[in-house]
Amino acid sequence: MGLNVYLSGEIHTDWRERIVDGAKGLDVTFNAPVTDHGASDDCGVAILGAEDNKYWHDHKGAMVNAIRTRKGIADADVVVVRFGDKYKQWNAAFDAGYASALGKSLIILQPPEHDHALKEVDAAALAVTREPEQVVEILRYVLDGSLPG
Repeated sequence: MGLNVYLSGEIHTDWRERIVDGAKGLDVTFNAPVTDHGASDDCGVAILGAEDNKYWHDHKGAMVNAIRTRKGIADADVVVVRFGDKYKQWNAAFDAGYASALGKSLIILQPPEHDHALKEVDAAALAVTREPEQVVEILRYVLDGSLPG
């Protein structure tokens, strides 16, 4: 059995790389949103034309990015959503809700100080983790039943 895993959430730390590197040798395929912040913010106007109003600039980008996000979450067996310290990740919360609504297996990765703010998101998850390596251990266990050594 292989797993298709979608990695959603903050883009300012190396959490994705830690999961991908840790999962080497496992039958896992990873997908993610565009993590180049500038490209993600400006894709709509770069492709569809400039906007004077920042709302419409952002709206165009959000719509174009949603094509990739919806496909990635729909195709995923497991969705991992990371909430970090630097910014409020409203888009990550939306992705978690969308994945939950689709019945996807949801793993949340967050620091303890977010526990209260994310209690509803956490309640929809099958696991709440603190470190990327815990996500890898969950994937390993799901795939081959082995526990950390």
